[in-house]
Amino acid sequence: MALTRSALRLFSGRFAQACQLRGYADAPSMSLTFAAPSQVLYNNISVKQVDVPSFSGSFGILPAHVPTLAVLKPGVVTVFENDGSTKKFFVSSGTVTINEDSTVQLLAEEAVPVDALDISAARELLAQSQSQLASASSDVAKAEAEISIEVSEALVKACE
Repeated sequence: MALTRSALRLFSGRFAQACQLRGYADAPSMSLTFAAPSQVLYNNISVKQVDVPSFSGSFGILPAHVPTLAVLKPGVVTVFENDGSTKKFFVSSGTVTINEDSTVQLLAEEAVPVDALDISAARELLAQSQSQLASASSDVAKAEAEISIEVSEALVKACE
């Protein structure tokens, strides 16, 4: 019993020390770099929060977030800027890296402002993708059509 209490005191002291060193929830701001092959949307800009869609689930990133590496799935990235405004971007895929120093790198294969999307074009792309899947004769063609359907469905959802 005495050994258990000693171990507990040792653990709680180290946990408190680790929290103090890391500074959980104490960081005043977060620096965002958000880029796609054709453009840089944010270049080391201070923001309040970023919400991202990932294959392990959508999540929000705040200053002093636990360091993380995640793969983006098709969906909407929402950036909450320091002035209170929000900007939404559709991403087809990519990665997000959250570092210990409250910097975030979001690298997207494609990124488009949501307000620039056309819902009728997105629905047409979805219909084309579904017909490609129906007529696919090889496993590769089926996989490509399924990916296209996933992205098209996310596009339609982002437009609505």
